[in-house]
Amino acid sequence: MRDEHTALDIVQDTMIKLAEKYGDKPANELPLLFQRILQNTIRDHFRRQKVRNTWTTLFSSFSTKNDEDESDPLELLSDDDNCSTPPLPDAALQQKQVIARIERALERLPARQREAFLLRYWEGLDIIETAAVMGCTEGSVKTHCSRATHALAAALKNTGMEQP
Repeated sequence: MRDEHTALDIVQDTMIKLAEKYGDKPANELPLLFQRILQNTIRDHFRRQKVRNTWTTLFSSFSTKNDEDESDPLELLSDDDNCSTPPLPDAALQQKQVIARIERALERLPARQREAFLLRYWEGLDIIETAAVMGCTEGSVKTHCSRATHALAAALKNTGMEQP
């Protein structure tokens, strides 16, 4: 971990998980359990970071701003409950159009692909959790997500949204 605050958050999450799930275990088992939970929490952090970076890159390719602007495009998206500064009218319209295109493309996906895609990338579940929710194997989740990602990219490209 390069960021001390993130590292401390991960250790804190690990301690909470250990206390909640294994508080009744003998004290001599706790160090090994802690190590395993810590490793899994670190892996989960990096997986989520990888997904976030993937989607940040995807959304930044649709941006019309200068390449020198390094703001996070996910922070620019707003919703009705968002109390941040409202975007300019033309930017708000363009944003709504992009979101509508993405939603229409998601609606056209087969149900299982859409479910896997939304659970993995919108809800942030890992493959094991997604498989449990969907009642299928981890391999099926990977297949559905891969097919959904490729179908979405093709559908968005067909609507005129292309990467530069």
